[in-house]
Amino acid sequence: MHSLEVAELKKSYNGKTIVSDINMNIGSGEVVGLLGPNGAGKTTTFYMILGLVSSDSGLIYLDGEDLKNFPMYKRARKGIGYLPQETSIFRRLSVKDNLMAVLELTETSKDEKEHKLKGILEEFNLVPFAERYGYQLSGGECRRAEIARALALDPLFILLDEPFAGIDPIAVIELKKTFTQLKDKGIGLIITDHNVRETLSITDRAYIISDGRILAHGVPDELVSDELVKKSYLGEEFRL
Repeated sequence: MHSLEVAELKKSYNGKTIVSDINMNIGSGEVVGLLGPNGAGKTTTFYMILGLVSSDSGLIYLDGEDLKNFPMYKRARKGIGYLPQETSIFRRLSVKDNLMAVLELTETSKDEKEHKLKGILEEFNLVPFAERYGYQLSGGECRRAEIARALALDPLFILLDEPFAGIDPIAVIELKKTFTQLKDKGIGLIITDHNVRETLSITDRAYIISDGRILAHGVPDELVSDELVKKSYLGEEFRL
């Protein structure tokens, strides 16, 4: 059982506090949402966990080890994966070669590379697209390929930035199935997305950030009925 824990994270820009006293945690196989209004501080919090933005103070623990001063690439080596909102797949490489580009860095044996490549392609239903170039993929296919490539690094946790953006409803269904696969493999997921309904439908629990602080934390049904959350974020008419 692995754990990722954030304690007392703070961040200010030009004397203005953006994030203050953020505490959150996630365990193996959990899907946790990080949600809130625009400008609430959720993206800054997300980036601080990744190492894209440095925190002013606070701690970030992975299995008890403080990663606060680790650059992003060292956090990745420790087991924190990342799926950015912008397309990150190499457009002029095939899906197979996109995966192999990562496996070249992580596996030394040719047989092991081929074995792992075959397993990932089959697991994520990418065999029919294995020879397609990145620019030939639909939005949903591209997302699946990006997640498969992230998995090639054997992450313990994956942080997903707007994973539902720019894909059609059928692709959303397929993507949610992929998240369930990752969950079943024991990989923890942190999702931040403006598509609140889809995010809450897949999360075990979520944190709502407002004005740089955690406003509420709980399972989706609790958050949807929380009066403070409705007033500041979801509105009175929101339903799952």
